[in-house]
Amino acid sequence: MGTERIVVITGASDGIGAAAARALHARGDRVVVVGRNPAKTEAVARELDAEFHVADYADLAQVRSLAAALDRLPRIDVLANNAGAAMLHRRITVDGFEATLQVNHLAPFLLTSLLLPKLIASKAVVIQTSSIASRLIGGIDLDDLQSERHYAVLKAYGRAKLAQNMFTRELARRYGAQGLLAAAFHPGIVGSNFGADSSRLIRLAYHSPLKRLITVTPEQGADQLVWLATSPPYFDGHSGEYYENRLIVGTAARDRDLARRMWERSAELVGAA
Repeated sequence: MGTERIVVITGASDGIGAAAARALHARGDRVVVVGRNPAKTEAVARELDAEFHVADYADLAQVRSLAAALDRLPRIDVLANNAGAAMLHRRITVDGFEATLQVNHLAPFLLTSLLLPKLIASKAVVIQTSSIASRLIGGIDLDDLQSERHYAVLKAYGRAKLAQNMFTRELARRYGAQGLLAAAFHPGIVGSNFGADSSRLIRLAYHSPLKRLITVTPEQGADQLVWLATSPPYFDGHSGEYYENRLIVGTAARDRDLARRMWERSAELVGAA
């Protein structure tokens, strides 16, 4: 029997993160559960007899503490950057960044950067839970990542997810030769607690009677995460791509120069090498 795989899933206290944790645990993986809500995170971990950590991505000090704790693991075979949120109003975090950008992109960028030596040593798969919103915003302006000129929740969320896709692309370019694999995916509109504090349109989709008509279950939303986490051979020649319904979809993230500059700008913002 091979070495037990260790899978770290953020945003695993609810929704597709919890569903993916259950599915991967059932396959025999050692799952490490990360969430923002202490009670919910511990409940999922107890159900799976799993290790858990609590971190609020709106505070990068907590992300650094999380990275230090995870770095004590013997290996990390899969890092699923699944945590995310969309803020109805522009809000600045304790770190001085626009919250939607920080929670969806800067925090997972920092966590992954801090764990890179362990991820490379483990020849890990790094998975980003992205969104189709990344394809609907018409690009990204590196000079206005903080949405200072105009804030609209869907645009800010799409921008953060596109930044995440670019990070995925650049991660594969920089470290693929060392065995690191990366992918991003859109889970569908998942019927979970996501969007409760977001725009009227998002709340209508997630928290009204329309929910049953246009959303998928957390288990259905977790399908691609589990598939990407358990199908490394598929990545041969495809690392760094963005997926919808298990199919590669081209996005602005394929602009290599823009992805490189996005990486450099993100590293500058969070103080990562």
